[in-house]
Amino acid sequence: MHIESILLMVLLGLNIIFAAAVVFFERKDASASWAWLLVLNFIPVLGFVLYLLTGQNLTRYRLFQWKERKKLGLEERIAAQLEQLHDNRTPFRNQATESSQDMIYMNLKQNGALLTEDNAVEIITDGTDKFQRLLDDIEAAQDHVHVQYYIYRGDRLGKKIRDALIRKAREGIKVRLLYDALGSRRVSKRFFKELREAGGLVEIFFPSKFSLINLRMNYRNHRKIVIIDGNLGYTGGFNVGDEYLGLNSKFGYWRDTHLRIQGNAVHALQTRFLLDWNEASKQHDTPYVPEHFPHIEGTGTTAMQIVSSGPDAETEHIKNSYLKMINGAKHSIMIQTPYFIPDASVFEAIRLACLSGIDVRIMIPNKPDHAFVYWATLSYIGELLKVGVKVFIYDNGFIHAKTLIIDSMVASVGTANIDYRSFRLNFEVNAFMYDEEIATALVDTFEHDLKVSREMTQEEYNKRSLKIRFKEAISRLLSPIL
Repeated sequence: MHIESILLMVLLGLNIIFAAAVVFFERKDASASWAWLLVLNFIPVLGFVLYLLTGQNLTRYRLFQWKERKKLGLEERIAAQLEQLHDNRTPFRNQATESSQDMIYMNLKQNGALLTEDNAVEIITDGTDKFQRLLDDIEAAQDHVHVQYYIYRGDRLGKKIRDALIRKAREGIKVRLLYDALGSRRVSKRFFKELREAGGLVEIFFPSKFSLINLRMNYRNHRKIVIIDGNLGYTGGFNVGDEYLGLNSKFGYWRDTHLRIQGNAVHALQTRFLLDWNEASKQHDTPYVPEHFPHIEGTGTTAMQIVSSGPDAETEHIKNSYLKMINGAKHSIMIQTPYFIPDASVFEAIRLACLSGIDVRIMIPNKPDHAFVYWATLSYIGELLKVGVKVFIYDNGFIHAKTLIIDSMVASVGTANIDYRSFRLNFEVNAFMYDEEIATALVDTFEHDLKVSREMTQEEYNKRSLKIRFKEAISRLLSPIL
C-alpha cells in the first residue's frame, strides 16, 4: 500500500474520532450534532478546521462578572420582585402586564430581568429618523455616551456619528464605543484614532488574536445599545452604515424597528452595556458608579423587561420568552424577521397555534442578504403554509425588523431573529413590552407594511424549481449551524 493511501486512511480515521469526540463531548443539541457530523464527514479535515473556528461551546466559560450587581442592590430588588410575583402581591398597572406575570416571573428568575412600568417608548421604523434622533440626543449629552453596535461602517453615516462622538469627547463628556470584531471587520482601528485622541474609549468585542483567524468568529455580539446620561436608551435592529439609510442599491429601502426608551428600563440596558464593555476591555474597566445609574422619575406607562441571551448561558432566555408569548396567544401572532429558521420547539409552537385557530402572520424579505439562510427560511415557511400560516413577502426593499406581537397586548422588539444563531450563538438583547398601546402601534406598523408586501400562497410555493428545492434541502440540513 502506498504511503499516500496510508496517510489518507489515518487522516480519515482521526477525523471520525475527532468528529465523535468533539461533537458529543460538547453536548450540543441533537440537530446541531447531526449537522456537524454531516460537515465533518463529508468535508474531512477542512470540516474539522471549520468546527474549531465556529463550533466551540462557550457555556463552560463565565464571561461576564456579575459581582457589581450587589453594589447596585440589584439582587435585593430581583428577590423582592420575585417574592411579590410569587405571592400575587404585585400592583400591576395594566391588564397586559397582569396577564403576563408568569412570563415576567420566568424572565426575572432566569435572567434577572427586572420589570419596570414607568417607561416612555418611541417606536422608530426609518433609518433617517433613527439616526437623526440619535445625533440630536448625543449632542445634548451632559455626562456620558455609551455606544454598542454589531456592525459599524466607516462610511458617511459612520463618520457622522464618529465625529459627533469626537465633539462630545472634546467637551469632556465620557464616550465609550464598543463594536463587534466580525460584524465591523471592514472598519479599521485607525478610523477611531481621532476619537481616542479626543479622550474617547474604543473597544472591540472578541477580537482576533491572530491576523487571519478568529477562533471565536462564530460567537457574535449582535446587540445594538446606546445609553446617554443613564436615562435615555436605544435598542433594536439598526446598525451603523449607509445601507441602513436605504443607500445601498442591492437592498434599497431598509425597513427596521428600533426603540427610543426613557425610564428605568434604561438602567437594564446600561448594566448590559457595562458587562459587555468590561468583558471586551483589558485596560478600561468601568465601575458601576451612580453617574451611570441616576435616579429616574419615569413619566411613561409602558411595562418592560430587558432580556439578554448568549452562548455563554445554558438557558436560551430570549427563545424561551418567544415560546411563552406564542404559547400564550389567544387570537393573533404577528412576526417580522429577516431570517426564519426556528428550532423544533418554536416551529411546533407556531404550527400548533395556527392549527388551534389563531391568526398567525409572518413577514420576511423578498431577497437574501445571506443566501443559505434565505433558502432555509423558505423551507420552513413552506411547511407552515400547509397548516394555514399567512406568509407575506416584503417588497419595498429589505425588512430587517425583529418584532413579535401577541394579541395586540404583548410585544418584543430587539436584536434577536427567529433562528438558531440568535437563540444559541449570538449575544442578543430584546425589550419585552407589556402594553396594549405599544403593541397596537406595532400592529399598525405591520399592517402598514402589508401595503407594500405580497402574500405567498401554497400554489406559488409548490411551483418553485428543482434547483430551488435542492438549495432548500441542503440549507435545511445545515440550518442548525448556519
